[in-house]
Amino acid sequence: MVVDFALPPRCPICGVTVEADNRFCLSCWQNLDFLNEPWCASCGKPFAFAQGEGAQCISCLKERPAHDGVRAVVAYDDKSGLLAMRLKYGARLGLAELIGQHMERFLDEVPVDAVIIPVPLHRWRLWSRGFNQSVLIGNALSKRSGIVMNSDILVRKKATPPLRSMSAKKRRKIVNEAFLLPSGVSDRVAGKTIILVDDVYTTGSTANACAGLLKQSGANKVLVFCWARVLTDYDKA
Repeated sequence: MVVDFALPPRCPICGVTVEADNRFCLSCWQNLDFLNEPWCASCGKPFAFAQGEGAQCISCLKERPAHDGVRAVVAYDDKSGLLAMRLKYGARLGLAELIGQHMERFLDEVPVDAVIIPVPLHRWRLWSRGFNQSVLIGNALSKRSGIVMNSDILVRKKATPPLRSMSAKKRRKIVNEAFLLPSGVSDRVAGKTIILVDDVYTTGSTANACAGLLKQSGANKVLVFCWARVLTDYDKA
């Protein structure tokens, strides 16, 4: 078609022309740090080498998270972060489809009756942005997998400031007061495996707050699916 010549598909990171939509160029693909097993049995933090079944990272040995693991497509860096920023702030909504496509590889450990729940935005942020990137990603994953998505089970009742520079104690206090589950949703959660979808996993405070509420309502398991996960040099060791 003429439009294919006028608007050829481009790498979502560097903009080089590629062979099809939602594809990376070879250079960007090779420079993305895709995350795979082995990883911590509790939080999904990647290990440099296999440490045996049920092995946990030091952080989880000290304090196990409320969720049951993070399944991140890639480690967060300048390239992967740029893609997340273009979706969230550049309204490149088609990138949600690309992220959902890459999340499919984590579905082998998820039952068919699982429920996808996107991390909610506060209504003020939703009004200003016009969309919730986690809902778009969750919807893309739902369409590809057939797993039901419910975007009204979790509600963010309070807007939260950036959390990364705060102490762990202060982060927990803020996010624990930010979310709620409306009355009458427990029957849609009880006994289920929940796929909690977000774009980036940074400190884990938001995921833990959401997972804690879902577990209190009877969820059997909560896995966090995201595009990128922030890892320190210590985490990568």
